[in-house]
Order: sequence, then structure tokens, then C-alpha cells
Amino acid sequence: MKHNQIKVALWGAGGHAKVVYSTALSAGFIVSHVFDEDPKKTGLPFMNTHVLSCNEHLSTEETNYVIAIGDNRTRQKTWGSMKSHMQPISLIHSTAYIDPTAQIGLGTVICAGTVIQPHTVIGNHVIINTGATVDHDCLIEDFVHIGPGTHLSGGVTLKEGVFLGIGTQVIPNQTIGYWTTVGAGSTVIHTLPDGVTAFGSPATVKKMPINDSRVAGV
Repeated sequence: MKHNQIKVALWGAGGHAKVVYSTALSAGFIVSHVFDEDPKKTGLPFMNTHVLSCNEHLSTEETNYVIAIGDNRTRQKTWGSMKSHMQPISLIHSTAYIDPTAQIGLGTVICAGTVIQPHTVIGNHVIINTGATVDHDCLIEDFVHIGPGTHLSGGVTLKEGVFLGIGTQVIPNQTIGYWTTVGAGSTVIHTLPDGVTAFGSPATVKKMPINDSRVAGV
């Protein structure tokens, strides 16, 4: 469905934001502003516009935003500081296939060539990156980033903050714990605990969490 004439602002002006910008245009939105907290980016050209500072954000009347930041932790912190005056909306690229029974949360970006199959539930501020596929009955919690070319089989659960590197594969009915990172090209054949770093085929835990507060996002 197109959203012609609806304006959206992007928060973030890095590489991932270029993909979000392109996704917004494909979905029929008008990108009205691009903001970034880095003062070195203020005024620089960005796609078909220029980067504005955070202070300039306060002077605009824009209310519809997408946090265009690929890093899960930074995206979560940005939302925490802005949610009192920010209305998140989701962007779905025109080439993505979304089954009608799937549920998509707010602030989520679904990029070009992705496939979301029946009865999958996707939370808020999630990134389903280019060419990724999510099969039936998956649960994707808030602030997850599924990298390009990643494939989830049916019944997979990704807890809040999970990052799956490019080309990851997950077999059916596995759970990946809160704020766990899976390295590029890995194959997940067992449930992974919270807050670890795992990679390889099969994916094995290489780094344990530093402390509980980090896993919880405190």
C-alpha cells in the first residue's frame, strides 16, 4: 500500500540511513528531513537533501519518524530519548512480500526483496535487511536487526536486540536470546542464550555476556 503525500523524517545519516531513505521513497513516502546528532554531518549532502542538526529538529513540525540507525543498542537509546515527541511509522519496500497474516510493529524497516511468511510477528524498531526471508510463525521482538541475505526457518524466535550478520541461517524452532549477536555466514542449529556472541557452522558461543545489565540494555 502506498502512502502518497505522507511525510517522514529520518533520524540518522549513516550508510544504513541511505537504505532507509530508498525504502521510504519506494513505499510512497516523502522524506522531509534527515537529522543526525553528529555536528560534523550538519549541512552535508545526503541523498536528495542535506543533513540537519538535532536543534533544527526541535524547530520543525515533523511528527512521523523512522530511526535510521543500524546498530540495535543505539537505535534503542535514541528511541528512549525521543519517544515523548516522536511518532514512529514503519517502512516496507515495494518489492517486499508480506503475507496478510503477518504483523508488523511501529518504526520497523523492511527492505528490498524481503519475504515475510504467514503468522510471523515482528516487533517495533526492527530491521529486516535486503533480501532476508522470515518463514512462518516466527517471533521477532523489538530492536532486532536481521542482516542482508539472512534466512529464518519456521517457528524461530529472536528476542529483543538480536543481531544476525549477513547470510545467517537459522533452522526451525530455535530461539536466540536477548541481545545476542550471530556472526556473518553462521548456521544456527541450537538455541542460543542471552547476550552472547556466536558464529560458525554450526554457530557456537565465542563470547559470553560481560554482565546482566548489558544484556538487559540498562
